[in-house]
Amino acid sequence: MKASSPRPGTPAPLVIESSVVEGLPAEGALLLRMSGTLDAHGAQAWSEELRGHLEQADRAGLRPVLDMAHVQLGGAAVLRTLSETTRIRTGRPDLIIVRARPGVREAVHLARLEGVQLYATLDEAMRELARAASQVEELPAWRSQMADPLRPSYQDLHQEVRALRARVRTAPVIGMAQGMLMARYALPESGGAFRVLRETSQRFNVPLRVLASALVVARPPDGATWFPGRRPLPVPPLRVLARHDRDPRYRGQMIDAVLREALAIGRAPAGHVLFVDAAVNALALETRYGGADAYLDHLVRGRNEGTAEAVARTRGRRVSMPDVATDALLSEDSRRALLAAGAQALQCVPVLSSAGCCAGLITVHWPDAGHRPTSAQAEALGLLAGDTAAWLGWYHRTVLLDALEHLHHRLTRP
Repeated sequence: MKASSPRPGTPAPLVIESSVVEGLPAEGALLLRMSGTLDAHGAQAWSEELRGHLEQADRAGLRPVLDMAHVQLGGAAVLRTLSETTRIRTGRPDLIIVRARPGVREAVHLARLEGVQLYATLDEAMRELARAASQVEELPAWRSQMADPLRPSYQDLHQEVRALRARVRTAPVIGMAQGMLMARYALPESGGAFRVLRETSQRFNVPLRVLASALVVARPPDGATWFPGRRPLPVPPLRVLARHDRDPRYRGQMIDAVLREALAIGRAPAGHVLFVDAAVNALALETRYGGADAYLDHLVRGRNEGTAEAVARTRGRRVSMPDVATDALLSEDSRRALLAAGAQALQCVPVLSSAGCCAGLITVHWPDAGHRPTSAQAEALGLLAGDTAAWLGWYHRTVLLDALEHLHHRLTRP
């Protein structure tokens, strides 16, 4: 087994580990396990590494099998490089790819790369190759998208695209936090800063992006203690969120509880919760149930003009839209996205801090035009937003400051 190693002064390239797999009647396979990010910057490096392994397989008479379970796809340059790599192999055994993520599979499909076969698992690939060898037939290099059982569903692709977009949006804030740690504590490289952020995130069960944002906006420490004189704060009395036994230190549990309560109060089939990321003054999607992907993309990509959330955030009060199709506050793009998802009516309630600033938004949707929450439902949603604001303020002043204090001690400890 061998693996590639990073070159000094450059980002760590894709890692490829090789091992021989027996079991084919006429030949064995050289399994190449890849991990890392296939991006345009490192395309040439991983292309050279891959070609070396493929030449090794050809010399040994082995069928090359590429395990891409832990690989992210990063751009057109990668597909061009993979296309060139397989083109050079014309007349040689096809390159087999197993366990590729949905985005990788779809990209390979759409690029219609010759000489590439896709399989869900290594066992399936080995069975197909063994069957083909016993029948002395060649497997087709291309299978139609409609007939290919490996073609990812649109839901899989939407989920992966949303995750990739979320990472792209949070990367600048995490990068800022790393840079601040390097400058503040004289760390020699960004990897050390990231490791401390990740360790603190895991220790306090705080999402990495939330911790990085808190670090960016917090005043810098001035001494051995970052927040001197700070006293433990009791959990505020929660009227709605206290109905079940939830640990307020666990952010994910509480936010999920907020949405569940909102859907139950409004008897709504869909909704979402967004909080304001103070480091970039933008909305971040925290949790959702149902709803329109296109509409949520507007909100979290900074294109939230002409949305109920933008109006509620600006005005600092609830926005009710009983008829999405005719509401003048909505932009046409937002209207189309909501209607396409079956949202005919909605209500958006701002989460206001003690200072009156909008810290987040709770939105619920209904499929029937003309729907208006009852006065009791509207009051309950208002109480829920108040609970959410009280808990969020406590969480910021307690859990997040505890995490930042720990990080400071970790980096100033001899």
